Amino acid sequence: MAITMAMTSNGSPWRTRPTLTYDGIDRHDGSTTLGGYSREYVVRDRFAYALPAALDPAAAAPLLCAGITVWEPLHALGVGPGTRVAVAGLGGLGHLAVKIAVALGADTSVVSRSPDKADDARRLGAHGLIVSADPEQMADARDRFDVVLDTISAPHDLGPYLRLVAMDGTLSHLGHLGPVTVETTDLLVGRKKLSSAGSGGRPATASMLDFCAEHGVTADIELLPSARVNEALDRLRRNDVRYRFVLDMADLD
Repeated sequence: MAITMAMTSNGSPWRTRPTLTYDGIDRHDGSTTLGGYSREYVVRDRFAYALPAALDPAAAAPLLCAGITVWEPLHALGVGPGTRVAVAGLGGLGHLAVKIAVALGADTSVVSRSPDKADDARRLGAHGLIVSADPEQMADARDRFDVVLDTISAPHDLGPYLRLVAMDGTLSHLGHLGPVTVETTDLLVGRKKLSSAGSGGRPATASMLDFCAEHGVTADIELLPSARVNEALDRLRRNDVRYRFVLDMADLD
């Protein structure tokens, strides 16, 4: 009997890799995973989360991806009262990073190319905005932050953001999934650390949901029926969303 084993792009057997929700490889039959675009589906209870009553289901949906992505480094790095946090990029990841950091008690700032984000940053609870395109503002903020969460999705130079990190602080690179180049001296001067974070496991995700329910943290969303998914994708390409689209599958009946 011949046995065929599919391999992932890095050469590892797919049975030993995580099963991704979208465009992954099913660990039972090797087929491509298609995500959750269905009205109902069956799942083992140990892979489901009890949604706290205080959380709106639609606004809580992005917490299971963007929320846990930013929760992991904030929790792992011990962010709390007295911690100075900067969030680079104010998008789907960044706005939740600000909300959760503020709820943890951190002194939180936003770093953005656009000064127009100042009002949104304050509304989300941030204490200030640093315009990354302004060399003087970036110089004034040098070595200021214990933790910098880099949620920028496009390729970019990490150097300016590492220079914002205080001695023994950490830059957590979360947004851009691709190769990066780092000048060693940007780490060496100040004993700075560069880290990242994947999605958390079940205990961490459950803790994150409980924390968000206790502190009233949900994503800023626009809810659309699933039939308008192409509209959502077109607007997403134009960056015309604040800050997450959520599709309502009820129209699949």
